Amino acid sequence: MSHPRDHAGDHGKRVTAQLAAATPVLPVLIVSVVVAVDLLGGAGLTWLPLLAAGPALAATTSGPRGVLCVGLLAGALGAPLGIRDGAPGRELAAVLSALAAVTLASALASALRGRRERVLAAVRSVAEAAQHALLQPVPATVGPFQVAVHYSAAAAEARIGGDLYALVPTPYGVRLIVGDVRGKGLPAVRIAALVVGVFREAAYEEPDLLAVVDRIERSLARNLGCDDFVTAVVAGHPRPGLLEVVNCGHTPPLLVRGSGVVPVEPDRPAPPLGLRALTGETPSLQVLPFADGDQLLLYTDGVTEARDHGREFYPLAERLARHLSDEPAHTLTGLHNELLAHVGGRLHDDAALLLLRKPPAPEAAVLD
Repeated sequence: MSHPRDHAGDHGKRVTAQLAAATPVLPVLIVSVVVAVDLLGGAGLTWLPLLAAGPALAATTSGPRGVLCVGLLAGALGAPLGIRDGAPGRELAAVLSALAAVTLASALASALRGRRERVLAAVRSVAEAAQHALLQPVPATVGPFQVAVHYSAAAAEARIGGDLYALVPTPYGVRLIVGDVRGKGLPAVRIAALVVGVFREAAYEEPDLLAVVDRIERSLARNLGCDDFVTAVVAGHPRPGLLEVVNCGHTPPLLVRGSGVVPVEPDRPAPPLGLRALTGETPSLQVLPFADGDQLLLYTDGVTEARDHGREFYPLAERLARHLSDEPAHTLTGLHNELLAHVGGRLHDDAALLLLRKPPAPEAAVLD
């Protein structure tokens, strides 16, 4: 049977361990340096006011408990040092009072910082959930294709932006969309969610790819403001060996055939989604041969308009040829890493990359 003294001792050890874990190292080091300088110099109250730097710094890195621990340590060391140096009582009391005030204010600031960090963490978690709902993860294989997607939002804290993509298997083959909403922030996210939602529904219901685009256009016409629009490329795989592409004012996809990279320019320029009523022009359907080993890269202008320190654009077609591999994920990883290096580490616009590859058919087994 354990004694109460043992329980008290264990509790004391736990409290000591918690205090040690909560005490920040750098602020304690600063307090120690001030104390050492005062011990060596013995200059009265010359150095003791600097003890307040300890709890002030602790507020930026630690919780309220850590700030209070540093403040108590500074006061416990400062009072005997002041007495040792022969400081007048009233002046020493004023210095210690200022130290206590700084400690309490720093503890309050630390508590508010911790609360903001918790709120930010909650917002991030909601943003991640919204991203997964809007931009659902794409499996490595969809139908007959290998697929990889890479998405980067310019608003890093939000994790989502105005670029959009979706890829769905349907009764009419695999269909996909990559688009870019005019603007950024929450209004762009709202429009992107609308486009993706309409596309997923229409892709399953409409046998004609142009009809899918028309459904999106009609929905946007009812919901967009006069200055809003969406550039997009919609593609489909209706039967083996062919791809259908509809380009609505978007950057042309890049077709990879062998070691060559060719932009798929639209046969007839078409306005972005949401602006058809202003121009009266309709998009055209392009049919491309798409054989085994071919790849198609769809992207947004956040990639091609990314500039380096010399204001040079990122040469996507050239760099794509450099990073080509049989694994789309490896290709996009190489492109994205090089893109970040090109801009100096941070993108200033949303950027989406979607790479589709038709792997070669497995060779038939030879029968004896």
